[in-house]
Amino acid sequence: MKKYVFKFNEGSASMKNLLGGKGANLAEMMHIGLPVPPGFTVTTEACTRYYEEGKKIAEEILQQVFDALEDLEEMTGKKFGSPDNPLLVSVRSGAPISMPGMMDTILNLGLNDITVEGLARSTNNKRFAYDCYRRFIQMFGDVVLNVEHEKFEHIISTVKEKRGVTYDTELTAEDWQEVIKNYKGLVEEHTGRQFPQDPREQLVMAIEAVFRSWNNQRAIVYRKINKIPDDLGTAVNVQTMVFGNMGEDSGTGVAFTRNPSTGEKAIYGEFLLNAQGEDVVAGIRTPQNIKQLESLMPDVYRQLVDVCNLLEKHYKDMQDIEFTVEKGKLYILQTRSGKRTAAAAVKIAVDMVKEGLITKEEAILRVSPEHVVSLLHRRIDPEAEIEVIAKGLPASPGAAWGHVVFSPDEAETLGQQGENVILVRTETTPDDIHGIVMAQGVLTSRGGMTSHAAVVARGMGKPCVCGCEAISIDYENEEFRVAGLVVKKGDIISIDGSTGQVILGKVPLIDPELSPEFRELLQWADEFRKLSVRANADTPQDAKLARDFGAEGIGLCRTEHMFMGQDRLPVVQEMIMAETREEREKALAKLLDFQRQDFEGILEAMQDLPVTIRLLDPPLHEFLPDEDELKEEIAELKAKGDMENLEKKQEMLKRVKALKEFNPMLGLRGCRLGILYPEIYEMQVRAIFQAACNLAKKGIRTIPEVEIPLVSNVNELKLLRELVENIASQVISEEGVKVEYSIGTMIEIPRACVTADEIAEYADFFSFGTNDLTQTTYGFSRDDAEAKFLPEYVDKKILPENPFIVLDRKGVGSLMKTAVSLARNVKEKLTVGICGEHGGEPSSIEFCHEIGLDYVSCSPYRVPIARLAAAHATLKEKKNC
Repeated sequence: MKKYVFKFNEGSASMKNLLGGKGANLAEMMHIGLPVPPGFTVTTEACTRYYEEGKKIAEEILQQVFDALEDLEEMTGKKFGSPDNPLLVSVRSGAPISMPGMMDTILNLGLNDITVEGLARSTNNKRFAYDCYRRFIQMFGDVVLNVEHEKFEHIISTVKEKRGVTYDTELTAEDWQEVIKNYKGLVEEHTGRQFPQDPREQLVMAIEAVFRSWNNQRAIVYRKINKIPDDLGTAVNVQTMVFGNMGEDSGTGVAFTRNPSTGEKAIYGEFLLNAQGEDVVAGIRTPQNIKQLESLMPDVYRQLVDVCNLLEKHYKDMQDIEFTVEKGKLYILQTRSGKRTAAAAVKIAVDMVKEGLITKEEAILRVSPEHVVSLLHRRIDPEAEIEVIAKGLPASPGAAWGHVVFSPDEAETLGQQGENVILVRTETTPDDIHGIVMAQGVLTSRGGMTSHAAVVARGMGKPCVCGCEAISIDYENEEFRVAGLVVKKGDIISIDGSTGQVILGKVPLIDPELSPEFRELLQWADEFRKLSVRANADTPQDAKLARDFGAEGIGLCRTEHMFMGQDRLPVVQEMIMAETREEREKALAKLLDFQRQDFEGILEAMQDLPVTIRLLDPPLHEFLPDEDELKEEIAELKAKGDMENLEKKQEMLKRVKALKEFNPMLGLRGCRLGILYPEIYEMQVRAIFQAACNLAKKGIRTIPEVEIPLVSNVNELKLLRELVENIASQVISEEGVKVEYSIGTMIEIPRACVTADEIAEYADFFSFGTNDLTQTTYGFSRDDAEAKFLPEYVDKKILPENPFIVLDRKGVGSLMKTAVSLARNVKEKLTVGICGEHGGEPSSIEFCHEIGLDYVSCSPYRVPIARLAAAHATLKEKKNC
């Protein structure tokens, strides 16, 4: 018979896919002799079978569960359901890939109206027993019976108000009995049945609920954000309860072996005395710093430090540990690789190499390229005058501003509309994740550094301030108050997740610089990667920034962006309005100086490195006013009787109509424009080589690469290559200096891919323009597709990802592979790269490595990400060989 249930001492860390991360680590900790309460794990395969069999647990699985339960009774000397010495268990989820807070947990299972009395007698602590029972009813009611959490909280609040107390710990056993009575009434009212009293029934219902939680909305959203497969399933861990709520010599907490925000090598975490685990992470009470445990329970603290050191050395990674202290005895309930900020991930990886724990290769693979996007956190300009209205805990670094919203639904709606919002909550729960995703940052009035809001925000790289107790939130009136100030929904605030400051109004933010550890990690990455990394840059400032981030050249300089300046646009429009070549050349002569200055600045910033300059690509109508706007202007000029300007606008409208196309993306643009109006490309080429010659005279070596866009036929490139060579020779001859240059094309049409061997004859390099190549391969207009149906396609899994963000390997990728193969059959040493968004996206970079590209090019701020992703691609390939 297939085994679906494993006792903790039967598993190991290598069984993560079957036992889930939590179950595998509990088994591993038991093997290395740590104080782990005994228990067993129901496997992920049982979860998969549950769904396959119509959400029903098979009898053979249930029998294995009850057999394991009997072994647990024998091991602990307690009996499940016993009225004298009852065995109580926790039931927790545990997926193969960590999903903190996304699925459900139930504590104190096995309590009922009879066993609670047995627990009170066996512990000689009536208050403790009834506190455990009310917790169990609340968690079971919420997770299993779907009674709203807030309704239970309302009952407790009413009792506390009646007793005139503030904290749960101030309530007596009799108070808890009153709460329990009201809880049971709430359950019966909501479900139509009494709260289940049979512990075995409770256990089966709880296991089913954990299996169901694999597909709750927050878990689905989390998997989607983190690209976790939907078919893994979750394991269920059933573990003997230990109690942190037995008095002031008991407690519960969370400890990280290093600081998850900064990476500092010091134990970091929080704990609560006389509490159970969910009190810490739920933010119900603001916990104490872990260092305070040293003075309150010195022996326990020393044991905890030893455990932290042992686990970190064993797993060779920073650990996130959950612990409980029961009457002075330490128990370890969980360990896992700790979630951390990108800054902490980098520092920990680099430090661990220097400590001899891991290799450089392991350090590089530890830091996810997707994660370090958040390393480039913005911060508040230190010169700015700010009005700090409150201060909380600095739970997740970075700074942000936005309009205050109190509802996660509203945060999601406004965020999708492009609004900056700050989500303000008393505390967040896993159900708020959709709002956190779309918010710029999160502010909570309760909770600590390991609360849900803190952990989730850190994982997403969003700023978060937690436990800001100075603010009083009024959900009903959609406002919060602090020191007499009222901040309403829609008002703008800023938060600094690095300091915990809450600031009134919008603050100026400045871009980050790379830390010494990150620079060192990137240097290691550079030692291993094969792909070169360039940047897309259209200004000298962008070029300098890119170089500072480690770019090895410019892979795309879009000349059309240079035409949009207010001092140039009228000249461009004059050129477009010209009726004859002579008139166009006259306007182009004015643009020549502008273009030469542009190119000089960029080429100088990239001295000794290649700069790919794409000649004009977009259709000419993009530089003219919108037709409807022109019509409105004409109507106003007519009404004013301004005949002189009226005539100009009417001529412009006539030209706009003449240039209008049904599908501009496939119309008169790119090389087609250069063939019909060669004087445009002649001016641009002249400006490029005049700039290069001017710099050469100053002793500055430049490497311009002239790129012809949108080539689909070899004859287009052949004709335009001749144009470039003629102008280049002419300028170089006139200036009397040498310039090293090359001529190539952007491959962005399927026909160019399948005739790449012909095109390569006349190209020194290829650069894949995968935005247009994706549009022309799919027959999608990107703007229309993303606005109308692409999100639905991804949600319905018609497409695994948005192909404009993550390269479509099967379709677009196959065309790229074909083009590389055909071209290199003709020119073995042909340089081939990629530019655009895909050049900075880790999965796409991996594919570029696999098909043998020479470089990727991306925005300056993604250069560090691309460097790391390129190293990942090399190391993964090496690992798989």
